[in-house]
Amino acid sequence: MSIKHGLLALLRAEPKYGYQLRGEFEAATGSTWPLNIGQVYTTLTRLERDGFVQPASGEGDGDGRSRYEITDAGRAELASWFQTPVTRESRPRDELAIKLALALAVPGVDVTAVVQRQRASTMESLQELTRLKRGSRDGDISWLLVLESMIFVAEAEIRWLDHCEAMLARRRRTTGTEDQPTGTPEATGQNHHELGAQR
Repeated sequence: MSIKHGLLALLRAEPKYGYQLRGEFEAATGSTWPLNIGQVYTTLTRLERDGFVQPASGEGDGDGRSRYEITDAGRAELASWFQTPVTRESRPRDELAIKLALALAVPGVDVTAVVQRQRASTMESLQELTRLKRGSRDGDISWLLVLESMIFVAEAEIRWLDHCEAMLARRRRTTGTEDQPTGTPEATGQNHHELGAQR
C-alpha cells in the first residue's frame, strides 16, 4: 500500500488537515505504519501536483496549513487502486529470503544459526501480536484486519523457516557439507536454486 492511496482514501469522505490525515491513517492501521507529519505534507504536495487533491475552500487552521479535498481525478485514481489486485511484483522484496540466499553464498556464515535467530524473533513477534488480538475490541474491524494479516504472515514465516532448516539438514546429510558453500560457482548456484525454488 502506498501512502498516496491511503491519504486519498481518507479524503474521500470530507476535506481534512494534514495532522488529521496522519492520525486517521495510524488509527486505521493500528499504528503499524507510523507516519511523520513531513511524510504526510510531502505526499499531499505530490498529490496536488498530480491533480488528485486540492486545497479545500475556506480558511486554514491559523498556522498557514490548509485543508485538502480529493478531486474527481483523485476519486478515479482511488477507485482504480481499489479495483486493481495487489501483485507479488508490486510488493517490497522479501528481505529475509534475500538475506538467507546471500548467507548461503558467503563463506563463513552459519546459515542454520541465522534461521534459528530469525525464528525466535518472529515467534516473539507472533506472541505479541496474539496478545494484541486478545486485547482488541470486536468493533475495531480495520485494526483487526491489519492485525490478522500480520499474524498470518508471521505464522507463514515460521513455517517457511522450519522448511529452510529442514532443507539445510538434508543438504548436510546428502553432501556431508556444512551450511557454508564451498565458494565454487556450482555450489553457490545450487544453493540459490534450492532456496529460490521454495519462495
